Amino acid sequence: MSSFIIEGGHWLRGEIIPQGAKNEALQIIAATLLTKEEVIIENIPDIVDVKNLIALLIDLGVNVRKLGTDTYSFVAEDINLEFAYSKEFLEKTSTLRGSVLILGPLLARFGRAVIAKPGGDKIGRRRLDTHFEGFIKLGADFEFNQEKDLFSIHAERLRGTYMLLDEASVTGTANIVMASVMAEGTTTIYNAACEPYLQQLCKMLVRMGAKIEGIGSNLLTIHGVDSLNGTSHRMLPDMIEVGSFIGMAAMTHSEITIKDTAIRELGIIPNQFRRLGIKIEEKGDDLYIPSQEIYEIESFMDGSIMTIADAPWPGLTPDLLSVFLVVATQARGSVLIHQKMFESRLFFVDKLIDMGAQIILCDPHRATVIGLAESNKLRATNMVSPDIRAGIAMLIAAMSANGVSRIDNINQIDRGYQNIEERLNSIGANIQRI
Repeated sequence: MSSFIIEGGHWLRGEIIPQGAKNEALQIIAATLLTKEEVIIENIPDIVDVKNLIALLIDLGVNVRKLGTDTYSFVAEDINLEFAYSKEFLEKTSTLRGSVLILGPLLARFGRAVIAKPGGDKIGRRRLDTHFEGFIKLGADFEFNQEKDLFSIHAERLRGTYMLLDEASVTGTANIVMASVMAEGTTTIYNAACEPYLQQLCKMLVRMGAKIEGIGSNLLTIHGVDSLNGTSHRMLPDMIEVGSFIGMAAMTHSEITIKDTAIRELGIIPNQFRRLGIKIEEKGDDLYIPSQEIYEIESFMDGSIMTIADAPWPGLTPDLLSVFLVVATQARGSVLIHQKMFESRLFFVDKLIDMGAQIILCDPHRATVIGLAESNKLRATNMVSPDIRAGIAMLIAAMSANGVSRIDNINQIDRGYQNIEERLNSIGANIQRI
């Protein structure tokens, strides 16, 4: 198991380029199973979860070639569907949350699919009902073997229908869309997720020959086609990494430029950081974060305490709430962080409290942060990363703290951030991997 040793107090200077979007990559790579023809994908992040999904596709028989640093070719012509029922395959899917996204493409193209109950971050209950209820409405039969934690789905022919999703699940919507593109007739999905990464998936599928209306809205209409063609696709930069870099700059009083951020696809993320008092300038498609000694949290217009909460797009992504929480500890003022979706995502705050942060954990979903600015600078400590987003929040805290900190279990951070210590060290950080 690897660890980070972080010497805090170093200022960052220079430019940094965000990686390709992790959450988009998992959807896009899974979608290559929908066609026999070549699909070329650019800007793929070099992170553990993505590499594990690519390895899973190779095991299934997909011909994968690396064309460049971040560019791959996928040809899913000869799929060994029997391997999907092997012990080796099921063990691999049980450790990768993103493996659930292969169900829709395999069901659409071959009429059957199976995975073990997928793993991923330990951030609370993450049900898969939306995925399977969507498949069932399309005419599939679903079975769950509770003893083996095994999901299987099969259908002789999928047929389009109307469905109202019980939650605007991003991966659920993506899976149902991929299952629907070759279903017979028309599928209507209401309360669909409409995140930029889901839009990217739909746009790629349209280039492959799918017929999808309503992209960017919560009402998607899909007219089934017989088959899909090959295409090429370039992924967006990762909005979570962009937000993480903004937080790092603020906490370390640094001056950095985040390059090629696709600002229009960031939604309210920059403005939410501005509500914490962080200055952000837009220069073309770059974000410039000037050095600030103090940033002060705004209040609502009636003078009440600021609340930052997650919500389905175009609301704030839950993946950034851990970053907002840690950044608020060194602001001036108070804020309520409300994590609505996952009941275990705030449990890392005990480590921030050990570092000297003033945080009241109200319940599993809410934490009040009392920011005392420079009068209460964080102190170094030893930590263990429980998940990707808490891990990066811990790293940000350690970079701003007095002294040397250690973070264990950093494979969690590696799942979502590529070569993070090398990239940060290149602009002034002092992070050692051991």
